[in-house]
Amino acid sequence: MSFTLATWNINSVRLREPIVCKLLAEEGPDVLCLQECKSPVDKIPLEAFAALGYTHMVAEGQKGYNGVAILSKLPLEPAGAQDFAQLGHARHVAARLPNGVTVHNFYVPAGGDVADREVNEKFGQKMDYLSQMRDFFHADAPQKSILVGDLNIAPREDDVWDHKKLLKVVSHTPIEVEALAQTQDAGKWVDITRQDIPEGLLYSWWSYRAKDWDGADKGRRLDHVWATPDISTAAHSSRVLRDARGWEKPSDHAPVFATFDL
Repeated sequence: MSFTLATWNINSVRLREPIVCKLLAEEGPDVLCLQECKSPVDKIPLEAFAALGYTHMVAEGQKGYNGVAILSKLPLEPAGAQDFAQLGHARHVAARLPNGVTVHNFYVPAGGDVADREVNEKFGQKMDYLSQMRDFFHADAPQKSILVGDLNIAPREDDVWDHKKLLKVVSHTPIEVEALAQTQDAGKWVDITRQDIPEGLLYSWWSYRAKDWDGADKGRRLDHVWATPDISTAAHSSRVLRDARGWEKPSDHAPVFATFDL
């Protein structure tokens, strides 16, 4: 059975309902994981999504901030939600699919502008969040699982437009990259996107500050798809839908897709 999953930081699911519907209608992934929904669960426009075949949803909501949702054509069984770093934020939700795969949808804190927890509380929260993710997967090794979301870190040199210039910029600092690597190692997660696209510059986010985002192309790969080793070999194609960054009233993120034969 071929199964396609997409992850997208939508930056307000209600404001960008039209482009979510566009993606569902034109691309038709079996599962779409959204981050930064900025909506209580009962305000997510599920009727519009259900009309396109996405009749199942598991979500954690929050008014005006954060929020994660898993939309699916397939039945979903809720599989928990963790409040890492005890922030009281809706940043994680998990669901189990009929094929037994558990999908974890994450929105890791961005971390503010200064990579120093002594002067920037938000950076400390980000580091604490990652360390608790690491400990969670150490304590309970995931199996037959996929982890997706806006992890707010571009780990590789070719995941950013200029490695040297961004070494001190939050999202690409060595301390963040190491923390993400420890989290990945804890669950033995495989980076599916880079398994399928091993070489070359690859981005999923372009700042709103750049009017000519496409021409300037100063991007970062902040959005990820990981899988446990027992299903990582079933992955066979990945892509970033870059065009979505140019849709009307876009998110600053583009959707990332992965297809598995399970």
